[in-house]
Amino acid sequence: MSLFQQTDFNASCACAWCGETTVVEVDPSAGPVQRYVEDCQVCCRPNILIVRFAPDGTAAIETLPE
Repeated sequence: MSLFQQTDFNASCACAWCGETTVVEVDPSAGPVQRYVEDCQVCCRPNILIVRFAPDGTAAIETLPE
């Protein structure tokens, strides 16, 4: 599991499989807590991304292996 912070519509997160850090787009209009699957841009394995938006607009991303 990894946790990273962001302040715009791009956020960094580490792959739950290979550990490589990549940048993903986040969309605050989809709700304050989001959960979806995205393949790692490096190893292509699926990660569950859990995105939580704070009231100030920042987001935290948790990654888990699917």
